[in-house]
Amino acid sequence: MQAIGSVMTYGMNLILEAFGTAQTVFGIYFKLQSFIFMPVFGLNSGMVPIIAYNFGAGSRERVLRTMKSSIKYAVGIMLVGLAVMELFPARLIGLFDAQASTDLLVIGVPALRIICLSFCFAGYCIVVGSVFQALGNAVYSMLVSIARQLCVLLPVAWLFSLSGNVNLIWWAFPIAELVSLSLSTYFLIRINRDIIVHIGEEK
Repeated sequence: MQAIGSVMTYGMNLILEAFGTAQTVFGIYFKLQSFIFMPVFGLNSGMVPIIAYNFGAGSRERVLRTMKSSIKYAVGIMLVGLAVMELFPARLIGLFDAQASTDLLVIGVPALRIICLSFCFAGYCIVVGSVFQALGNAVYSMLVSIARQLCVLLPVAWLFSLSGNVNLIWWAFPIAELVSLSLSTYFLIRINRDIIVHIGEEK
């Protein structure tokens, strides 16, 4: 899954190469989003062993309670990140380039505001992906990651780049996250049917 992220970053840089400053904007976004995603990943690190332990102990109630609480907090964190990026994009860019050029702001401000729309769904998808791993179905997480970053994000970004409008490229991120949301929910329904509802049952 780490390798998939590296391939996606490399592919996006190739696509944005023709748009000059857009590559710089993409780099700035990646640094900013790490601050927002970091607490969610920390939440996941604490959640996975709790769910795995209670799965082994046969406590379905605790598994469900942990899942719901984690999703609630992750979505809350991501919505705060969404609000910050929507309200202060120019200031955030200025953190990395105090003398940000007009060209950088013209491309960067709409880029941050468009890309961060994906945060609406990202918190849920990250937590659900970790739930898959905790319940012994890590392959589901990998499939969602491959579909989002390689099968949707890069192809859609490339198609939008053909228009010559760099602002269209950024919409590939929310579109890819919507696909991730759909797949994550589908796999969660399957796991709930096949595993979660049977936790604690007599064998």
